[in-house]
Amino acid sequence: QVQLGESGGGLVQAGGSLRLSCAASGRTFSSYAMGWFRQAPGKEREFVAAISRSGGNTYYANSVKGRFTISRDNAKNTVYLQMNSLKPEDTAVYYCAAKSTGWTTVWSGSDYDYWGQGTQVTVSS
Repeated sequence: QVQLGESGGGLVQAGGSLRLSCAASGRTFSSYAMGWFRQAPGKEREFVAAISRSGGNTYYANSVKGRFTISRDNAKNTVYLQMNSLKPEDTAVYYCAAKSTGWTTVWSGSDYDYWGQGTQVTVSS
């Protein structure tokens, strides 16, 4: 199976930036669309961003569009989430996920096959 490991989370003040990384095992990383989700305490997991297998297509939740950027480096088996202009409401555990199906329903966590353990992002005001 594919294993995913997130890193780069931490504490940042509102308006600051963080870049999350997700490293994947295996030799078929380029066969997966990748997504980022987040979950705050007491709330359900929500979609953040997704990127297609080649990186040519991206999709963002309205709440982060214009502030976050998802990218990938297939040679390094890694997907990134650059988060700028962070707000306190961005505070959550951020999860990386891999999707083997086509470029559809990327906003649905149920459509992903593998998940990382998550990394905590805390934004203070």
